[in-house]
Amino acid sequence: MSRQVREHRRLNRRRWLQRVGIGAFGLPWLGSHAVAANESQSSTKPIRSCIFVFLYGGPSHLDTFDLKPDAPVEIRGEFKPVATSAPGFHICEHLPHLAKVMHKVAVVRSLHHTNRLHDSAGTELYTGRQGPKGDREEFSPIPQFFPCHGAVLHKLRSLTLPARLHHAVLPWLFHNVIDVPCQGGGFLGSAFDPFPIIGDPKTRSFRADSLQRPAELSLSRIGGRRRLLTQLDHTVSSAAKPARELSDLYDRAYGLLESKRLRDALQIDREPLSMRQKYGLDETDGSRGGTNGSEHAYGRNLRGQSLLLARRLVEAGIGFVNVNDFRQQGQNWDSHADNFNQHKKHLLPPIDRALAALIEDLDQRGLLESTLVIAAGEFGRTPQINKSAGRDHWPDCYSILLAGGGIRGGTVYGASDRHGMYPDRDPVTPADLAATIYQRFGISPRTEIHDTTGRPYRISDGRPLTSLFA
Repeated sequence: MSRQVREHRRLNRRRWLQRVGIGAFGLPWLGSHAVAANESQSSTKPIRSCIFVFLYGGPSHLDTFDLKPDAPVEIRGEFKPVATSAPGFHICEHLPHLAKVMHKVAVVRSLHHTNRLHDSAGTELYTGRQGPKGDREEFSPIPQFFPCHGAVLHKLRSLTLPARLHHAVLPWLFHNVIDVPCQGGGFLGSAFDPFPIIGDPKTRSFRADSLQRPAELSLSRIGGRRRLLTQLDHTVSSAAKPARELSDLYDRAYGLLESKRLRDALQIDREPLSMRQKYGLDETDGSRGGTNGSEHAYGRNLRGQSLLLARRLVEAGIGFVNVNDFRQQGQNWDSHADNFNQHKKHLLPPIDRALAALIEDLDQRGLLESTLVIAAGEFGRTPQINKSAGRDHWPDCYSILLAGGGIRGGTVYGASDRHGMYPDRDPVTPADLAATIYQRFGISPRTEIHDTTGRPYRISDGRPLTSLFA
């Protein structure tokens, strides 16, 4: 970004902060002067769970939650804004289900970072930090260094909730474009990787292979082995760190094998058919999109069902659930060509239905206040429409959706400029998002964890967006 652009944005921000008023479309705007307040002043009760929906590929912010109807046609595109259940709040016309629940939703319209490639952008979104090699070239795999949100929460919350399953991912493991994880334990180690849950597109069912045991290995035999292992452990000093860590791992493994609650949660066919249909059950068209029709069918069969399973996992006590939408190189949100048809026909309808259903379902079950729902891509799309009727990667400013967890519904935080290119006020970084997640779990973002060399890191260098919450 040029020095002139940075100075222009700084002056715009200063001028705006001199005013107190109403934000875009007449909505109450939550400004940085409120965010600067001490994080401990929030009276909102800490959340118990977070469902983070990863819209891989980067949805177009200009065609979802930050439309620019007054911009030139080469920027504003084909879609029109429509009114929602929140007075003055407008979103895309192709999000009719979400339009009905926007009074329970907040949108951040000023998220930004510097990564223009999928791998590094996804890594910063999920860790709150850019990877050690920066905005690196794709197709050059490197291990994940910084731990993701779920891994950090697992590390810290397991101190007081040692037997609990803290972090799960579905309906497949996510490794960016190639084998470059962004949702793992990083320097905390593989013990803090997420619990993997795999979706079957043909049966619209889910399984966890780590819960499977040979038929001849009964729970009583497992119990006997556990007792023997405990006796052997007594020969090692209980103060030895490796012994304690192994003991913790064994306890979690045995707990999972014996967990009826988790097994029951995976039985999604126990849900009434009407509930499964509410989330989206019948989207089975695999005849279009991308280079592999089966990839398209895979996601359309599982998009809604994955969010339904996420609700069941929250009910089962899992603290952080990653839902990956979509499989890397299938019908994802990376709309370099035919952006409007891709969004209108394939991408927006299933996520619109499923996200709205999740918000309503959590609310009706009394879980919305204790569960933070986040839907975000690794970046947005270029304001300028390209020659292929598509939009390209744009991390300089984009939108994310938040609901539940004490969110002040029907609000907008931050704003983009008139063409959706850069934040016009209150820019937000992935570090701020991470700080917000940790703060809502009742954990100070200043808390330190250590890498394998003992070097300390704050879990986030950002500021929690406390003004977003009641």
